[in-house]
Amino acid sequence: MYYNCEQSMAQFSTLSEFEAILAQAPETDAKARQGAEARNGQLTKPPGALGRLEDLAIWYAGWRGTDRPVLEAPQIVVFAGNHGVCAQGVSAFPPEVTVQMVANFEHGGAAINQLAKAFGAKMDVHALELDRPTADFTKEAAMSEADCVAALQTGWDAVDSSADLLVTGEMGIGNTTAGAALGAALFGGAGADWVGRGTGVDDAGLANKARVVDEGLALHAARAPLEVLRCLGGRELAAMAGAIAAARAYRIPVILDGFICTAAASVLEKSRAGALDHCVAGHLSAEGAHGKMLDALGKEPLLSLGLRLGEGSGGAAAIGVLKAAVACHSGMATFAEAGVSDG
Repeated sequence: MYYNCEQSMAQFSTLSEFEAILAQAPETDAKARQGAEARNGQLTKPPGALGRLEDLAIWYAGWRGTDRPVLEAPQIVVFAGNHGVCAQGVSAFPPEVTVQMVANFEHGGAAINQLAKAFGAKMDVHALELDRPTADFTKEAAMSEADCVAALQTGWDAVDSSADLLVTGEMGIGNTTAGAALGAALFGGAGADWVGRGTGVDDAGLANKARVVDEGLALHAARAPLEVLRCLGGRELAAMAGAIAAARAYRIPVILDGFICTAAASVLEKSRAGALDHCVAGHLSAEGAHGKMLDALGKEPLLSLGLRLGEGSGGAAAIGVLKAAVACHSGMATFAEAGVSDG
């Protein structure tokens, strides 16, 4: 394992080495946070008048290490992977759609491309061995340790150290089933408690997804969080987890996307309490169990728009909210600067 705290570069060859890196993750800058709190108390507004925008700005300032931050260089990274569990008929769409949607991302035709443009975000797409799906987790572990580590490393390496905000998205037919399996394994419950309609399966399809998750849970019972990711997850979920961990090392705040992204991030939090302190929840997905997962993590979503697209779309839409918070905090005048009586 190699880890350079100053440059936040990491190379890891095992899951235990990755877990050790999580244990070295930096904390928020208390001095910058205190300075931001003090500045917030001097701005030309009644105390608390900007509501949650004030809390967001102070949180962001702490992770960026300055009491007057700017948000100018957001990065969106979309990871794509294919899932062997699709052989169990868990999706309304065939796995070929993953490849086709990656091409759509690369040509700028997807919803996430438009959101990236709207909020001035750099967007990158990483397809992870789409011609080699993960194994069917009802039969064997989804990934070998080497495959899981490689996906975590891809996610880590995808983060631009010059970014000042990260949103991770995903594309992978079958990955709501993987996300549900992670949710059940990490937080408890049965498949029926965590599965949703995903790409639009009917009632019979929903029952089938619950069965598949239950079979996976029975085969891979009582495992550590990173082993849960290896056995029940997918390459794109592991890559998102790696990217979110790298953002922490770079002190880059993260906006979490929906159900699948949150499932991937939950692996980090279950591995090390507080691992997601640099993250906020971008939105509440229409995928039913997402709210349960956010509650378990103590994350209140910024938006609730009925989105269930994936791609990072909900997280991207929330960039506007965070930009508004930072702009008000850093751009507003204080009472003294404006010559306004503060009462």
